[in-house]
Amino acid sequence: MQRLRAPGGCPWDREQTFDSLKPYLLEETYEVLDSIDARDWPALAEELGDLLLQPVFLAQLAREEGHFTIDDALDEIVSKLIRRHPHIFGDTEAATAADVKRNWDRIKQEEKSARGKAPEGLLDSVSRSAPALAEAAAISVKAARTGFDWSDAPAVVEKLHEELAEIEEARAGGDTGKIEDEIGDLLFTVVNLARVLGVDPEQALRKTNAKFRRRFGHLERRVAESGKSFEETGLEGMEEFWKEAKRLEGPAKEGE
Repeated sequence: MQRLRAPGGCPWDREQTFDSLKPYLLEETYEVLDSIDARDWPALAEELGDLLLQPVFLAQLAREEGHFTIDDALDEIVSKLIRRHPHIFGDTEAATAADVKRNWDRIKQEEKSARGKAPEGLLDSVSRSAPALAEAAAISVKAARTGFDWSDAPAVVEKLHEELAEIEEARAGGDTGKIEDEIGDLLFTVVNLARVLGVDPEQALRKTNAKFRRRFGHLERRVAESGKSFEETGLEGMEEFWKEAKRLEGPAKEGE
């Protein structure tokens, strides 16, 4: 990367900035997730390499501007892992994953206090730039740790019905802003139900997206084979092709 960025190096690499690289960082992250979902190990190896290039690239930019080097970044994470695993590298006890998480959060706050940072609100550590579903899941987890939570899954289901009724009320009133607000509440409640049931909502939705892609692809092929358009096939005909896709598919694929 130093050579690519040096005078006489690659024109494209030399033009890149911290901001111009951000979309590539996101793109490579999602391609890693796709490889994991597909359980495509050769592709995962390749995509992890592509993802690793992004920290190397960003660190090289930082080095050129005199901020830090890739060695500094690696030293930081090594030190952090040692500090935040005192049950491994020290004499603290942690019998469960929950104990480890509590220690991690406590040590994290102690580190910030030592750096003179003002105490954060509980939700301030949740990134606002994360995808909305991931942000909602993180908010839900942190709030639940305080005891601000439903008693059990049936209580969350009851809340879901309440939110659905409020959406219908907003729809009947024709208030677009209110409809948007109530749909947001419904989605947030679904995220909480997933947490209570021990399901990762992001992964659940990714699996459903993949399932829909497969089944709609089958439907699309069958419509083409029939020589008709979607309009000529009609909803009833498309529904039959959809059911056919479900029958042919069998049990859900691993990772979907």
